[in-house]
Amino acid sequence: MIQSNDRKTQNICCIIGIMILVILAFIHGWDVLDGVTESGHTWEFSRYIMVAAGGMAVSVLAAVLLCGKKIRLDRCFLPLMLCFGILYLYVLPPLSAPDETRHYISAYQLSNQMMGVAADAPEGRVPVRVQDWFAEDTEGNYVTETLDDGTLAVVADGADGAVVLGQTLTEETYVRIHEYMQDDTGNEDSDGLALSIHAPVVTTPVVYLAPALGITAARLLGLHTIWLLVLARLGNLFLYAVVTSLAIRRMPFGKELLFGTAMLPMSVHLAASCSYDAALLCGIWYFTAVCMDLAYSGERVGWSDVIKLAAVMALVGPCKMVYAVFMGLCLLIPVRKFGSRGRWLISAVMVFGAWAAAMVLVNAQTVTAYATDTGNYIDWAGEAGYTFMELIHRPLDTFRLFFNTVIWQAETWHLTMLGAYLGNVDLVLDVPYVLLLALTAGLLLLAFRKPGESIRPALWGKVWIWCLCLVCTGALMLSMLLAWTPVSSRVICGVQGRYFLPFLPVFLVTLKNDTIVLTKNPDRSILYLMCCGNAYVVVRIYSIVCMRL
Repeated sequence: MIQSNDRKTQNICCIIGIMILVILAFIHGWDVLDGVTESGHTWEFSRYIMVAAGGMAVSVLAAVLLCGKKIRLDRCFLPLMLCFGILYLYVLPPLSAPDETRHYISAYQLSNQMMGVAADAPEGRVPVRVQDWFAEDTEGNYVTETLDDGTLAVVADGADGAVVLGQTLTEETYVRIHEYMQDDTGNEDSDGLALSIHAPVVTTPVVYLAPALGITAARLLGLHTIWLLVLARLGNLFLYAVVTSLAIRRMPFGKELLFGTAMLPMSVHLAASCSYDAALLCGIWYFTAVCMDLAYSGERVGWSDVIKLAAVMALVGPCKMVYAVFMGLCLLIPVRKFGSRGRWLISAVMVFGAWAAAMVLVNAQTVTAYATDTGNYIDWAGEAGYTFMELIHRPLDTFRLFFNTVIWQAETWHLTMLGAYLGNVDLVLDVPYVLLLALTAGLLLLAFRKPGESIRPALWGKVWIWCLCLVCTGALMLSMLLAWTPVSSRVICGVQGRYFLPFLPVFLVTLKNDTIVLTKNPDRSILYLMCCGNAYVVVRIYSIVCMRL
């Protein structure tokens, strides 16, 4: 009878989710019609129909996988993530994600190395195909000249500045992409090279392997710029979907929490972009899953497990140094599972040593500069910034900055972590606050204890995880204080909610308690409704862009 009631509840959730989607798609359809009437681009409405139909189709697939037969969550996640990622990729086009332009250039740099092309050029620029300049300067505003080696380079900014494809997502972006896709003449210049306008990110190139493979494939096939960017994004999406699916499978408990976090609008948006955040997120989640499995499920730690942990830290650790704090999750694993203290010590040295070696190879110069610089200049603000030594000698002022930031910015962190403002943190491309509240409630319900469920980790384990989360948050704030905050600011600038996504699942796991215990297990229904929320996000964002003339 209990199973029958649960199935009935799931069926009701499925029906309600689809009905709400249909109604909302119809409402936003009127908005798209208004935008199309104003712009005259009637093809945008047919594409809106495709987006709405795609969102509903993926929601039906979610209903079948999550609320139908009891298919394992990791097997449900992979197809759903790929489908939602493609929808996000279509609605939020290339280079629209945070800092995506520089990440794209970094992947292009690695692609050059794969193809035997000179990867670097003077002033840190990267050789790209001439036609691929379109992505960085869609209106051709820069003044260029041909160098002695036949390479094109920028010699002066245009009067109106460059317009990067998708960086400010408007209806005109859709028009540019539509017109470019209809025009094959760009392939005529595919053999020429130009120096990129933007510089690459200085970090470990491994995190760009997936998008670089996509770029290389596009270049070998002679595809034009839009398809090159799409394949780069698809490479990242596939990596994210596969590795996160493996992490969900490895998690001994809290699988639904990792599923829900990985399916948040911000998570999907980053996964379907060229950003290294895709590799960073799935890498940290896999590291967490292995640690939790070894700590609370596995009987013995094998050398293969140690190698996996060391490899993940070596590969993703240099991207954002602050996440190295979560090597502390390894301390949750009992020493007895290693077989001896000697094996435990060797394992610890392997994991920490792999991270330290990667740090020396990639970030040694950056760390030294932050620690020893006596002056700091914040380019975007046009004024001086803080130095590490100043912060040490002014502890009260430093504490006040941290305190003010938490008090004044916590709401923004929460909203942007879930995906309140998509695109390049664009306030216009917003997700309704009601949906954000629903996503928050869904994550909390997933975290609370269900009937017959044991509480893991124990209290001391929870406290340790809370300490790691707190230290990592402080390290994030410190890094942005040094790199992005002018001395005139009363808060730390540049901290975004997406930076908290790597440790959100493990934090939510610790919320399970004996005080709040649900009478039923609604996890799959909640995950299905979160998928419906994602479908609505793509419908809404597309309609907003069509009206943003």
